[in-house]
Amino acid sequence: MNRVRDFQFTQLLNFNSQSKTVTLLGTIGDDNAILTVEKLPFEVTDEAYLKQFASPDIFPEVKQLENNDVYHWNLATLAQDVNKRPGVKINLIYPASETHVQKYSQQQTRMVVETPELYQQVTWPYIETQLGSRIQWVHNILYHGKEAEDVVYRKEDSFVLLPDMKWDRKNVNSLYLVAISLRNLEGQGESGKPITSIRDLNHSHIQWLKELREDIYKVVKDKYNVDRSFLRVFVHYQPSYYHLHVHVVHINNEGLGSSQLVGKAILLNDVIDDLGFLGEKGYSQKTLTYALGENHKLWTAIKAHTEA
Repeated sequence: MNRVRDFQFTQLLNFNSQSKTVTLLGTIGDDNAILTVEKLPFEVTDEAYLKQFASPDIFPEVKQLENNDVYHWNLATLAQDVNKRPGVKINLIYPASETHVQKYSQQQTRMVVETPELYQQVTWPYIETQLGSRIQWVHNILYHGKEAEDVVYRKEDSFVLLPDMKWDRKNVNSLYLVAISLRNLEGQGESGKPITSIRDLNHSHIQWLKELREDIYKVVKDKYNVDRSFLRVFVHYQPSYYHLHVHVVHINNEGLGSSQLVGKAILLNDVIDDLGFLGEKGYSQKTLTYALGENHKLWTAIKAHTEA
């Protein structure tokens, strides 16, 4: 059931003029809901789409602001069609928890220097609270056929590749896929112990990650005709959920804000290279520096620990 039309606005949570997104808090019935609305880019790779601009009907209303010699400035409305020319992409989180509200609210960012000791004393105990039911939706994709129609590629005991919710699935220049790990640290399938983040990786994972990378390159080339030289392939630390996943983004997609910045994104090639030097203990012995919002519960725990 599509509940977007049931959304009742309460307050603004965040906005980004660069990515042309606005995030709103509201309600659907008695439950909180979060609506993110993003203006979509023009589909410059679609010739049929571009030819629509030859019709005067594409601009139902035009208002001239100014003109000077050969220069003319105007405002206009753009004719839209949800199948051919959608104007916006909408992401809905419903019901939205307080954790969701904190995550999507505008907040100050801090830099964290996480030593192996800080990870063991503070970060790992926090991660344990984010497992189980908190990532059931991931298990639903991996093991219970949820979103099966969206799966681009599946390789048993390796990964599942599918579109990220941030992609409109139309404009290749904004391509955004995510590869979710099927590999466990211990055990098999849903009952096994998953790889939660790069902290769990060591030299024994190098060959798997290399194969995963090459599989991604091949699948994206075959399905979307996008060469590997156009792809950013990276992981996040801290990730948004604690089941290892790899982000696959077209290099022309510049609307992702801080998620592609230093302090958040780590290129998969660099992860593989690091593991060759880090040996048996892998990332568990490395100090990692990353950005974290002040609303994040992990920041609260780290701040309390360092001030104790």
